[in-house]
Amino acid sequence: MEGVTIEDAISISCETPLIRKSEIVSLDDAIDRILAIDIYSKVNDPRFDNSSMDGWAVRLEDCQNVGSKLIIIGTNQTGNYKSNTVKSGEACRIMTGAPMPYGADAIVIVEDSVIDGNFVIINGPARREYVRKCGENISIGQKSLLAGTLLTSSKISLSATIGYSELEVICKPKIAIISNGDELIEPGQKLLDGQIYESNSFGLAALVKKIGCEPVRLGIVHDNMEGLRKSLNFASKNCDAILTSGGVSMGEWDLVRKIMQEEGEIKFWKIKMRPGGPPLFGKWKKIPLFGLPGNPVSSHVVFTMVVFPWVSNSLGYDENQGPRLADRVSVISKSHIKGAPGKVCLRRIQINNEKGVLHADIKTHQGSGNINSMVVHNGLSLLPPDKDAKPGEEIEALWLR
Repeated sequence: MEGVTIEDAISISCETPLIRKSEIVSLDDAIDRILAIDIYSKVNDPRFDNSSMDGWAVRLEDCQNVGSKLIIIGTNQTGNYKSNTVKSGEACRIMTGAPMPYGADAIVIVEDSVIDGNFVIINGPARREYVRKCGENISIGQKSLLAGTLLTSSKISLSATIGYSELEVICKPKIAIISNGDELIEPGQKLLDGQIYESNSFGLAALVKKIGCEPVRLGIVHDNMEGLRKSLNFASKNCDAILTSGGVSMGEWDLVRKIMQEEGEIKFWKIKMRPGGPPLFGKWKKIPLFGLPGNPVSSHVVFTMVVFPWVSNSLGYDENQGPRLADRVSVISKSHIKGAPGKVCLRRIQINNEKGVLHADIKTHQGSGNINSMVVHNGLSLLPPDKDAKPGEEIEALWLR
């Protein structure tokens, strides 16, 4: 099997989407959740004309000359809705955020005034720009946040401002994560000859959380069909999708590929990309399954390039406001970056902004088993098949977030 392009892998997997569900949560629990529906403002913001400064609410026509002397008629404070009325020759003391009194159309800041008994002497300009107009930020009924938006602290604050105490958000799909291999043991245990610490499930779980889903780490399955079958069956009954790590290549003990061929349904196997060439996608007991490579760099790259777009498409994430793992950018290569025959090449690169121009360089060994290469670099090249990058050449890249 030759393999599919990255675009085809995304398209094929999106034919078997996650099931999208929603729930209502309070604003206290909304951080990092994803909006399920568009929301519209229930109020104007500001709700009323108010002052952006401490000072005096005046009529602009009364303050054309420095030294104008106006009668003080009262004070407007925040929460004071029994507003005063300013007539010609009058001024009303006003606090930041307090409603503008009727008749006033400008503010003189307190620093530009002197009180003289029942009068205030104006020693600076009256400014209309210090008046915040009703609805100038958001008007009632205005679409304020889009479905598929990642809820940040500022967006939660906005939701409260426009009248919401709770929001409808996308339920977090449960994604099972299974690591496969006889050589794997849990971190912290004593290593014996030929053993390594299992790391992929932890990195994948972090990525799953980052994109708005709930990881369910099911631990290590050693190289036997019965144990793998048992874990897959448990995952299919209790989770919405399955990620496996390892066991998808062409070896005798690559059991994920074998069990999917014999008992599951494979939609594609192999993608024309490096690293990350041998993944598969299919269904186990009607549940979507991605079989990711065992090499840690490969599993991270395949997740970024294929699994995340599948989740985003399934759940309707907004392209600009939803979760993102990377931003596509153009960079100038500072070194020779070797491509891959017949495959998109995703070398780990370090992207730096140098006087407004993005440059990229390679800092360390590029092996797909070297997870440290994902730590010391912050991007991935997007070299087309059969294409190298020369020093000084502009290329496309992903700037990892």
